[in-house]
Amino acid sequence: MKRHLLFLPLILLFISLTAMGQAPTQVIRGRVFDKQTQSPLIGATIKLTEGNRGSVTDEEGYFRIEGVPVGRISLSVSYLGYEPILLSNLSLSSGKEMVLEIEMEEKVLEAQEVVITADQDKINTNNDMATVSARQFTIEEAERFAGARNDPARMASNFAGVQGTNDAVNDIVVRGNTPYELLWRLEGVDIPNPNHFGDFGATGGPVSALNTNLLANSDFFTGAFPADYGNAISGVFDLRMRNGNDEKHEFLGQIGFNGLEFGAEGPISKKNHFSYLASYRYSTLSIFNALGINFGTGTAIPYYQDFSFKLNFPSDHVGRITVFGLLSEDHLDLKADDLGDENLYISRRIDYSGQNKAAVAGISHTYLTGKNSYTKLTLAYTYGFNRDDVDSLSVVNDAPHDFYNADQSEQKMFASFLYNLKLSHKNLMRAGMYGSRSWFAVADSVYRSSRDEFQVISSFDGGITLLQPYINWQYRPNDQLTFNGGIHTMILPYNQSVSFEPRLGVKYELTEKQQLSFGYGWHTFMAPAINYFRTAETEEGLLVYPNTDLGFVQSQQFVLGYDYNFSRILRLKIESYYQYLYDVVAEQSASSYSIVNQGGLATDATPDSLNNSGTGRNYGAELTFEKFLDKGFYFLITASVFDSKYKGSDGVLRNTAWNSHFITNYLAGKDFALNKNKSDARCRTELTADLKVTWAGGRWYTPVDVEQSLISGETKYMDELAFTERFPDYFRLDARIGFRMHGKQITQEWALDVQNVTNRKNPLYQRVDLSTGDVQTINQLGVFPVLQYRIQF
Repeated sequence: MKRHLLFLPLILLFISLTAMGQAPTQVIRGRVFDKQTQSPLIGATIKLTEGNRGSVTDEEGYFRIEGVPVGRISLSVSYLGYEPILLSNLSLSSGKEMVLEIEMEEKVLEAQEVVITADQDKINTNNDMATVSARQFTIEEAERFAGARNDPARMASNFAGVQGTNDAVNDIVVRGNTPYELLWRLEGVDIPNPNHFGDFGATGGPVSALNTNLLANSDFFTGAFPADYGNAISGVFDLRMRNGNDEKHEFLGQIGFNGLEFGAEGPISKKNHFSYLASYRYSTLSIFNALGINFGTGTAIPYYQDFSFKLNFPSDHVGRITVFGLLSEDHLDLKADDLGDENLYISRRIDYSGQNKAAVAGISHTYLTGKNSYTKLTLAYTYGFNRDDVDSLSVVNDAPHDFYNADQSEQKMFASFLYNLKLSHKNLMRAGMYGSRSWFAVADSVYRSSRDEFQVISSFDGGITLLQPYINWQYRPNDQLTFNGGIHTMILPYNQSVSFEPRLGVKYELTEKQQLSFGYGWHTFMAPAINYFRTAETEEGLLVYPNTDLGFVQSQQFVLGYDYNFSRILRLKIESYYQYLYDVVAEQSASSYSIVNQGGLATDATPDSLNNSGTGRNYGAELTFEKFLDKGFYFLITASVFDSKYKGSDGVLRNTAWNSHFITNYLAGKDFALNKNKSDARCRTELTADLKVTWAGGRWYTPVDVEQSLISGETKYMDELAFTERFPDYFRLDARIGFRMHGKQITQEWALDVQNVTNRKNPLYQRVDLSTGDVQTINQLGVFPVLQYRIQF
């Protein structure tokens, strides 16, 4: 059956070739809104930049353009008194209508003539309170960038100030901060780890559970972000799901590294513009394994599945109601006999079994309370579950011995309320509250051979409430100057921790091409809840909870930026930043441990007794030089130089696990329209080629303590020498080639993405072979080809 699946794309190709007729065209339609008030704009003009086709929005803000030839198209959007928008190089396919929701921003002063200076879909963010260190990313970037694997996190690792932790998982490090300090938000809901095979309370995993076929353009922040966001220090992914087609049923099939996928969307009620959007994926890594592609687990096969959906019910009378959800499940069994020398995850002296489940389900209601205001109420439920069972193998006869067991789950009820008021064309106010109640069931223990018994690590069954009220204000005295200010507050009644976090952003346009920006943010972060439930044993043998009074990690962030737009398609951006971290979670007794390194591979487990005695600081400069896709060609060059240091409770200044000092990315891509000039062609064909080069400084690591490792039966590290050794520089070359064919009603795409083309051996971490006492250096993934086929109809 698995072999037959490989021939499915060829069968569908034959079917589509026999069904082709006249040259393919498609429909472009959508709705235009005021960005600040969400009110529809009547009479806005939408035009294709080539030809005379265009449309004007009706009394509900809808527009429609028919008979548009498929391929790359650009749209200009204009409305009296509003900033014009250019949506450039959109990919229009025959298998799917293009349905757009366009938000326009009102001018402060009416200009005498309209001048479109930059591609608005890349310069501006969805969140209009953003000033610095923010970028809107398109889903096409996540699907197209070489090495991205249709994964927003891997795609974001190409941006300035961002680095991936390793090839096997999609954790990302932002400006030297641990991946644990990153916030994931979906449809306004703070969500748990959106990845398959991730650890409990972590942020990454080998395979993303987020489906890019369902996502809309979203925002990514790397520092000093607006007061809308809290409980995060390093960055924010603010993800949106697009709405389904409200007039036509459309379907998608896809097979690739992320799974075998089936998707559908269409109208629930055409008259009322109600729509649905849904997709289901199941793992196909067994097929890749049969082809000899190694993904770091030896011959063991990871299994996973996920289901995503969104229902959209817009109404001018009762407001827009949306229902959305994400369900995921995965499991993996790693046996020592099945592991090769190149496995990335566990020692060959260990058998491991793991299972994860996650769920997000929510409903939101957006209501226009007046011409210049709206409210949004969101209610959601999230669930996360993780089970780990580890057996240690005897060095004498390989007999398994129960070593570590963990069952951890979190259920959360989440609610948010937002009130947005446009006081005038110069003043905008936004206030709201995030509230959550989490219930935890945590139990894990580890076998200690010195005592011949299991030691309880965590044991807790109870709840935590977290409240986050905030207020934002934007003042634009003219079209050149913008002030964004706000306060975010975080309240943890569990131990009476409270923070008041002012935020400030200033943006000034020196000329039509140049812009200066400044951002300040006071940000706090609550340590992963499992740290609050760690247990310690008293001399009398009683279990106590020493970390219940842990406070928030604090961060002061300053950012200065400069933008220069050479032309509509060519942009230079430079940012410098400084972050000071204090009240950082460290060990109560003097040691090098700090939460800033959590997520690093070459570290010991978290100590059982913690406090807020640590500090840290990150500073650096970043450069982005970018040519937006135009005439079939784009490039993106990013470079970051930085220094990241910390102090644990021992007071010694050390490198963090992420202090590689520099990272550079070079990306380029070219589209080739193979038969664009043949007016009688029955299909349109396109070829895409993309290339990426990454060069970064080597990571610092802690030397292995061989003697203690052999005594304890697990790899131990020399605490007093934490992060004093350094790996060689990291280098990786990725390449991607794709072929797309547009029939009359079907679009098909074939792609080959090859990561680490040169098969360079980039070191990942070190561990001890418990049977020999040798120190092993584990390398990252070698050459890694990923095939993908997609059909839309």
